[in-house]
Amino acid sequence: MVYITGDTHRDFERIYMFCDKLQTTKQDVMIILGDAGINYFGGDRDQEFKELLSQLPITLFCIHGNHEIRPGTIYTYKTKLWHGGFVFYEDAYPNILFPDDGETFDINGKKCLVIGGAYSVDKFYRLKNGYHWFADEQPSDAIKAKVEAVVKGHDIDVVLSHTCPIKYEPTEVFLPGIDQSTVDKTTEQWLGELESRMDYQLWYCGHYHINKRVDKMRFLFEDICEF
Repeated sequence: MVYITGDTHRDFERIYMFCDKLQTTKQDVMIILGDAGINYFGGDRDQEFKELLSQLPITLFCIHGNHEIRPGTIYTYKTKLWHGGFVFYEDAYPNILFPDDGETFDINGKKCLVIGGAYSVDKFYRLKNGYHWFADEQPSDAIKAKVEAVVKGHDIDVVLSHTCPIKYEPTEVFLPGIDQSTVDKTTEQWLGELESRMDYQLWYCGHYHINKRVDKMRFLFEDICEF
């Protein structure tokens, strides 16, 4: 079975409870739509956390968010093919996978395109208060070019992203203390241009901490659904 949920931000209690209730195995997959928080501090704290997660009876497939380190920049990660696309993994934790942005995966017979990353609206708060902020949180030009080539040359059934195309932004959950004119929305604008050129079945995203469906766009936070 394949399941999907939103941001966990290092809190996997609902995943533990879900796996226990359904008696999952590592043959099952849980897609996390960004900000899993597994690689956040770097070093021993993350390794200790991954030791715990490696005991989960499920395989984690974690889209890149904005509040976490890109695994491709961590020397312990390798790449391998998984369901037709490249993922980052560590030998010690084979059930914790991070898809490379712009890769496509055959999941339950559906061709799925992965597009991670977003802008942190709390960037300046984080910098001011000494919290981690990652300069490469948004898709680079190289990632965008890779994604655009995939969209142009392939049929895509499902998109798995962290943030959403700009016309679908759930403005009702915008933080009231954030001046939206200061928010970098280039990723959402780019996704909007992509979405207008695509014919797809479903688009899943996290980031906004809301459970909502509009047209073919589904936002997930704490809900866990069958994929």
